[in-house]
Amino acid sequence: MSTGRQIVLDTETTGLNPRTGDRVIEVGCVELVHRKLTGNNFHAYINPERDSDPRALEIHGLTTEFLADKPKFAEIATSLSEYIQGAEVIIHNASFDLSFLDAEYQKLNFPSFTSQVANVIDTLAKAKEMHPGKRNSLDALCDRYGISNAHRQLHGALLDAELLADVYLAMSRGQNSFVIDVLEPARQTRQSADQADPVIESILVKLASDDELEAHQSLLNGLMKSGKCVWTAEN
Repeated sequence: MSTGRQIVLDTETTGLNPRTGDRVIEVGCVELVHRKLTGNNFHAYINPERDSDPRALEIHGLTTEFLADKPKFAEIATSLSEYIQGAEVIIHNASFDLSFLDAEYQKLNFPSFTSQVANVIDTLAKAKEMHPGKRNSLDALCDRYGISNAHRQLHGALLDAELLADVYLAMSRGQNSFVIDVLEPARQTRQSADQADPVIESILVKLASDDELEAHQSLLNGLMKSGKCVWTAEN
């Protein structure tokens, strides 16, 4: 039976490819139970025992000096496994993070990270289905769903996981721009030949008085004297 427990996860890494020796340097996780944030989060900086690629360093800002005294992945692997065990995991561009986490566990001869979770939801894939042809980065989705990310100067795993949790909740309950699309068909369905729209029924129609009709005709007569009057021309 499902416990309704979900973990929103993000990582930062030294580069783009674990096969060429890049490592995980930060893991951030946010817990949801029955779609409610619990505050039971997991966060760790990790010493990768190597330098970050300069382009990756520009993104996360975690220097080799900062990470030097942090635990190695082997020291946090068991606690991370216990935290995520059997949960549904939500990740943006899941294949990237999972490839790194699986590689880290493989180095330790542990079961793969993927095998320890119940299921994985990739919010990037989900966003592409919902918003085809549009930008679907985390920043773009925050803008689309009205989630403030003004405090996000650099990428950080825990901050990004917190933002992604808000984005996921918004995406999965059909908020914002989808509301109009949902309401309009429902309104059309309500209306039928024998069921008038209550808004239309309440409109008051006021006819012109005899004096107003006479004044209107006098105006038209004046216009006709100065030339052709389009309001009196025959079709």
